[in-house]
Amino acid sequence: MGKIAFIFPGQGSQTVGMGLTLAETDSKVKSYFSKADEKLNYPLSKLIFEGPQEELTLTTNAQPALLTTSIAVLEFFKQSGIQPDYVAGHSLGEYTALVASGAISFEDGVYAVRKRGEYMEEAVPNGEGTMAAVLGLDRDILRAVTDEVTNEGNSVQLANLNCPGQIVISGTRKGVEIASAKAKEAGAKRVMPLVVSGPFHSELMKPAAENFKGILDEIEVKNAQIPVIANVTADEITLAENIKEKLIEQLYSPVLWEDSVQKMIDLGVDTFIEIGPGKVLSGLVKKINKNVRIFAVSDQETSTAVIESLKEEVQ
Repeated sequence: MGKIAFIFPGQGSQTVGMGLTLAETDSKVKSYFSKADEKLNYPLSKLIFEGPQEELTLTTNAQPALLTTSIAVLEFFKQSGIQPDYVAGHSLGEYTALVASGAISFEDGVYAVRKRGEYMEEAVPNGEGTMAAVLGLDRDILRAVTDEVTNEGNSVQLANLNCPGQIVISGTRKGVEIASAKAKEAGAKRVMPLVVSGPFHSELMKPAAENFKGILDEIEVKNAQIPVIANVTADEITLAENIKEKLIEQLYSPVLWEDSVQKMIDLGVDTFIEIGPGKVLSGLVKKINKNVRIFAVSDQETSTAVIESLKEEVQ
């Protein structure tokens, strides 16, 4: 059996009621939701379990909600004794991965992503920045397009390199509109505007990164016990000072998800377990490499199924 990676979802995977059945059956799982409420001094668990969805989807709520739910699911899954060789997460999910790796405590993680969400919301006035998914275009061609539009005075960058043929661009509304039109001219199959509250992972997030430095100085960041594959470099990080540096850069740099998954495969990973709500990352991994095994764990049922599959092989 090859190596195992645990991967954690980012914003967009949140749904009302996530983690509820686990919290009702397992007191340890439930305690994470209580700890989050206490740390934020806010009834986050009520919002996660009861909604409304619109409020849960707000960046400032979605980020701590997803981290809390994913770590709660991880705690339940840990009872299986299955250990990862590597961890990684998509954008916000990188914080969940860092909590899983022991680099950041759960409480500090929840607090940090809540503040990260606030600073991301504040960095650009609502409506001035946006994002769009570009399908079916090579990254170098798309990068040339965004560079050209930016150089002409309308800021736009590659934000998420998710899988072959799926790249998200981010920037000013005008920059994204012009780049979207040029991407189609350059051969993109489709361009889909995304419903987001800001131009995440673009140069416009630099003010958020500046503010966020202060938060990372407030919390304790330790060396990771499990290597984390960083979004910014698609490389392993374990040292505390590197982790801090990369988390600040991550706010305005592209998420190299395709490269991160490829890196883990190069390191010998043949089993990816997505832990937390949804199956977004499972879908992306499948598009990056059809030969690896992918599981998604979000509740008791999926957890049991994965444990049974993996235990059979170990025996």
